[in-house]
Amino acid sequence: MSDSQKFPVAAHALAYLAHKGAFAPEQAVSSAALAASMPTNPVVVRRVTSMLGKAGLIGARAGANGGAWLLKPAEDITLDNVLRAVNGCAHLGVAPPGAKGCPVGEKIPEAVSAAIVAADKAVAERLGKITVADLLKDC
Repeated sequence: MSDSQKFPVAAHALAYLAHKGAFAPEQAVSSAALAASMPTNPVVVRRVTSMLGKAGLIGARAGANGGAWLLKPAEDITLDNVLRAVNGCAHLGVAPPGAKGCPVGEKIPEAVSAAIVAADKAVAERLGKITVADLLKDC
């Protein structure tokens, strides 16, 4: 799965768990059910839910009666936390090293890097104001 899909899959999975009221192991939602909602492959969902679990956002158990559930209320999960959980960023890349002796090449990498950092900060600030519960307002 591409990095660009991890965040949307993670946000969708968390919203679906909240919508289903999955807040305890007895209410766990299977990866197949989550995948059907997107639609995507359950393996993709399991990879992302593993990352969400490591970040402390969901609990999960494997097996025939397995599935995932939220460890926090949807109102307490901001999308910047989701983005960090899946190792996301603004996906603007990394500035390549510049050519020595070139007046542009020696200065541009630092300027581009600063712009990327500023963009990532802006994304995090905006996503920090949106919760998983907010995603469900029109559902």
